[in-house]
Amino acid sequence: MRFCILGSGSSGNAAFLQTEGARVLIDAGFSTRRLGALLAAVGESLERIDAIFLTHEHGDHTAALDGLKKHPHLRIFANAATARAVQTGLSHRPDWQIFETGNVFRFRDLEVHSFSVPHDAQEPVGFRFTAGREGDLFTSRRSLAWVTDLGYAPQHVHEHLRAADIIVLESNYCPELLQADPRRPWSLKQRIGGRHGHLSNQGARELIEAVGNPRWRHVFLAHLSRDCNSIAAVESALAGIRLTLTTCEFAVVGPGEGTPFYDFT
Repeated sequence: MRFCILGSGSSGNAAFLQTEGARVLIDAGFSTRRLGALLAAVGESLERIDAIFLTHEHGDHTAALDGLKKHPHLRIFANAATARAVQTGLSHRPDWQIFETGNVFRFRDLEVHSFSVPHDAQEPVGFRFTAGREGDLFTSRRSLAWVTDLGYAPQHVHEHLRAADIIVLESNYCPELLQADPRRPWSLKQRIGGRHGHLSNQGARELIEAVGNPRWRHVFLAHLSRDCNSIAAVESALAGIRLTLTTCEFAVVGPGEGTPFYDFT
């Protein structure tokens, strides 16, 4: 397996995951042209992508979908509620692959766990992707958990994070910066900070402290707000954790930025 975040933040989200048998995207929250350019920058293309896994219907996770009518080979995995919500804004019908939230299913050599997360969308989910065979030295079993857009983490989310080797976790806002932001009305600030909003830097830190697993190899903090967060604020919140999870590498993904490839060796 190898993996990279193509872009992350309030303006768009997408990641690329490759196994021996599949090339997939997790979300597609940029224009089709921009998504194609982001893939080209890492040596890939939409023509080579096999499927897209959608976490929920918000535009910063689905913006490319209408333009992807030029790529009818793509399979779009979503639960029924998300598919219905996205379909209302499309001029074509994609090749929907509907799953039931909470179920485990397969796509080629990927084992996919879907699980609910609390967010203000129709039926938002996180994913845990696993590939490889247990005990095989050449294709060791590895797992990636993708958990963004959630106001808090129920116990089942803890369990999926604990079972992963690599985690991508939302660290959306700094509470002080959110409260001081003059452009967001009070009602929006309440929504962002609510139990079906987004995870703050402190919330991400507390979740990592509660779940922290020695098997973790890398933790990506992502989906940072451009206006209400900063890399420095996230780093400050993480300071104590780095001393306890010494075998794990941490990376903070800046607003609108991506990451280099990470190989699951």
